[in-house]
Amino acid sequence: MTVERTYVMIKPDAVSRGLVGEIISRFERKGFKIKALKMFKFTRELAEEFYAEHKGKHFFNDLIEFITSGPVVAMVLEGENAVETVRIMIGITDGRRASPGSIRGDYALDITKNVVHASDSLKTAEREINLIFKPNEIVD
Repeated sequence: MTVERTYVMIKPDAVSRGLVGEIISRFERKGFKIKALKMFKFTRELAEEFYAEHKGKHFFNDLIEFITSGPVVAMVLEGENAVETVRIMIGITDGRRASPGSIRGDYALDITKNVVHASDSLKTAEREINLIFKPNEIVD
């Protein structure tokens, strides 16, 4: 098994519904270590850079409007096979179809208001971590 770091973000819908502690506790109970944690509000510019791979898609503007609508909680998690394991834990993107027991299956309302984001690869995790966190904000 390989120890990895991944980026996880609790989205504005989950923050406003008071789900931050519940979501973080699931990752901690699974054995992940929190290496960085902060709450902030995306600017439009940062949101567009964060979701650059979706630029030009029909849902891009709705996604940007949603992610800038309120505060998010961002974190760097570390653990064995973190990227894959966290993606399994959060469930598929469309919360209406996500498996019960997954974070999205238990809390997401639809495909946009799906409570949480997690990096889909090590390369993406590195890009997202570096975009959101300064090196001195990550604890080794």
